[in-house]
Amino acid sequence: MSVWLPTASCTPEACLTDPAPTVALPRRVVRLAGFLVLLVAGLALIPPVRLLPHRPRGALTRFWARGLLGALGVAVRIVPDPAPPGRGGVLLVANHVSWLDIPLIAAVRPGRSVAKTEIRAWPVLGWLVARGGAVFLDRDRLRDLPAAVAAVADRLRAGHPVIVFPEGSTWCGRESGRFRPAFFEAAVRSGAAVQPVSIRYRLADGRATSAPAFVGEDDLVTSLARVVAVRGLVAELTFRPPVPAPAADPARRWAARKELAHAAQTSVEGIG
Repeated sequence: MSVWLPTASCTPEACLTDPAPTVALPRRVVRLAGFLVLLVAGLALIPPVRLLPHRPRGALTRFWARGLLGALGVAVRIVPDPAPPGRGGVLLVANHVSWLDIPLIAAVRPGRSVAKTEIRAWPVLGWLVARGGAVFLDRDRLRDLPAAVAAVADRLRAGHPVIVFPEGSTWCGRESGRFRPAFFEAAVRSGAAVQPVSIRYRLADGRATSAPAFVGEDDLVTSLARVVAVRGLVAELTFRPPVPAPAADPARRWAARKELAHAAQTSVEGIG
């Protein structure tokens, strides 16, 4: 358990029990093979793609991320269809359900991400996240938090979108955690707007499903096997209205970030 962030109450035994239609074993093998091929291709293409201008680089990233999800059998639904991504710093904040959340957002709004240090050790995917410019945070070292917030603020000032999951942990989707205000400090410092994003996973018939959730003692291999087995998995992204950062006022810095966190969570949860 992190010494400063809560551990979600969700566990695989209690939360990943929803019945979902499945595909046959050969289809699962094909999906997994396609996913791995695209993952390795993405690694190989990082150096030349990073040399491209912003627009073609973003377009290729979105195309690759959609291909990655498609290979897993995950359809992407955007509600509503957001405006084409422009250049500029914006803090994208979303509820956190699965490791799929990162390529899901990248399929629509590519950006740098804040990730826990454990992801570095994930085979292939960890290296890919690191090469994508992620800010890594050791959740067991509270003293590392100010440097991570400063790094996010620097990226926002430089015009890069940054993706943050303020709950600090993954939840099954039926439950959620409180948005922690720490990284909203980066928006306050840089003057960047906050873009709330709601993530929901459904089946083709519209029913909610917790199958993609990555919670408790779940491991990446088990979660991946569960995802490729689902028939008709739909990842739904809802882009909420942006929340402008408050005017810079050192006296209200702490209050401002809490207000931003509350406003963003209220929007993500569809309240109001």
